[in-house]
Amino acid sequence: MSLIPKILVFAGSVRSGAYSGRTADVAQKELAMQGAEVTRISLADYPLPILDEDLEKEKGIPENAMKLGRLIAAHDGVLIATPEYNGSIPPLLKNSIDWVSRARRDGSRSFRPLAGKVAGLCSSSKGNFAGIRCINHLRAVLVRCQMEVVTPECSVPGGGNAFDEAGNFRDERLHKSMEHLCRTLIETSRMLSTRIET
Repeated sequence: MSLIPKILVFAGSVRSGAYSGRTADVAQKELAMQGAEVTRISLADYPLPILDEDLEKEKGIPENAMKLGRLIAAHDGVLIATPEYNGSIPPLLKNSIDWVSRARRDGSRSFRPLAGKVAGLCSSSKGNFAGIRCINHLRAVLVRCQMEVVTPECSVPGGGNAFDEAGNFRDERLHKSMEHLCRTLIETSRMLSTRIET
């Protein structure tokens, strides 16, 4: 196993200037500074229909869900930065997770990209709650998908004023929180890697 963990980073929103996207930017930089090989993607590049079992029965798992699943499988860990919609997980993120979780085979091989994969979580919001309701829901969903979710997390309140001109956190406590999350994610990903070499 490579000593350099590969970490996939994405946000649960694709809105221009989204706080979750800016939080993912901070995570991407911190992970790289700590020595990880980081891949940053946007869920906008993997559009999916709303999960529909009739559609799945007729056409199978959508190719974009398989592409996303293969990408997750090819990394040691995943970092997700999520916004909070009505106190819970945004539909774009939940739908992407749900579709990838349906994968069971890739060609002739057994394929369950989420099972056993290490995940780290960030949340953000405009207000003071920092998306903590959402991050708890997301953690529960990912655990249900048999992912190994690390305990440290980074929740960003007051998203409109949380970042400086260089895109870094203004608050030193947030920086320390992200540092701790990334360190734990890297260490755990190295120990529990289920990476499928492509």
